[in-house]
Amino acid sequence: MTGTIYSETVVWSPPAQYAADAPYQLALVDVDGAQRLTARILGDRVAIGDRVALDETREGVHFFRKSE
Repeated sequence: MTGTIYSETVVWSPPAQYAADAPYQLALVDVDGAQRLTARILGDRVAIGDRVALDETREGVHFFRKSE
């Protein structure tokens, strides 16, 4: 699954269950041929317009990485 970053933010003060992950980046991804979804970003930070690819899904959360 691939897509384009529509919007992004960095979470510095997360809910208690995600405190160990902070800071982390969340993004709205326009998935190719589908709808927009909220996802976590792994690795390098992304910016609006960057291309991303699905890396994994954990407990219903999609994790994307910046595409080359």
